[in-house]
Amino acid sequence: MTQTPTRPARNGVDVPTLFATLDAVRGTPSLADFRFRASNTWISGTHSRTEIQGFYGAGQEDTSRTEPFVSDADHPAVLVGTGQGPTPVETLLHAIAACLTAGLANIAAARGVTLTRVRSTVEGDIDLLGILGLSDDVRNGYRQIRVSFEIEGDAAPEQLAALVEQSRRRSAVYDVLSHGTDVVIDVTTP
Repeated sequence: MTQTPTRPARNGVDVPTLFATLDAVRGTPSLADFRFRASNTWISGTHSRTEIQGFYGAGQEDTSRTEPFVSDADHPAVLVGTGQGPTPVETLLHAIAACLTAGLANIAAARGVTLTRVRSTVEGDIDLLGILGLSDDVRNGYRQIRVSFEIEGDAAPEQLAALVEQSRRRSAVYDVLSHGTDVVIDVTTP
C-alpha cells in the first residue's frame, strides 16, 4: 500500500490545508468566487475609519470574524490632515507589500522552502499637481511603485527570487495595480 507523504506546516502556513483548498476549488470552481467588503465612515476633515469584517467566499457568507478590523486613514498636516492614520495611498503600498508577502509564504511552503527572513520596502511617486487640480496633464495616482525584497531561506538565491516572481504572477493586488479594475461608484442622498 502506497502512503501519501504528509506535508507539515511550514513558514506558518498549514500546508495540508493549503493543498486541500486547492483540491476543493479544482473540484468545485464556484468555491473560488469571493466578495470582500469594507465600510468607511467619515470622521472629520480628511480623517475616516474603515471597518472590515464579513465577506462571501467558499460558497457561503463567512462568520469567522467576530470583531471587525478597524483602520483609520488621514492625511498629514502638510496635506491639510491631522495625522490620525496613514494616507489612503500609503495603505495601498501596505496592500501590495502584504499581498506579495502572503503569496510568497504560501508558495515557499508549497515548494518545501523554509523562509527565515522576508522584508520588503515599497515606495511610490505621486505628483500632487494632479490631485490638487493644478494640472490636467498630471495623473492623480502613483507614477510608479517599486517593491524591494530582502529574503532569506533554505534555498538558493535564484530559487528565492523565483518565489517572489511566482507571488507577483499570482498577486491580486499586483494585478489590480498593473492592469486596472473597473470601479463603479453609486451615490445615495436624502
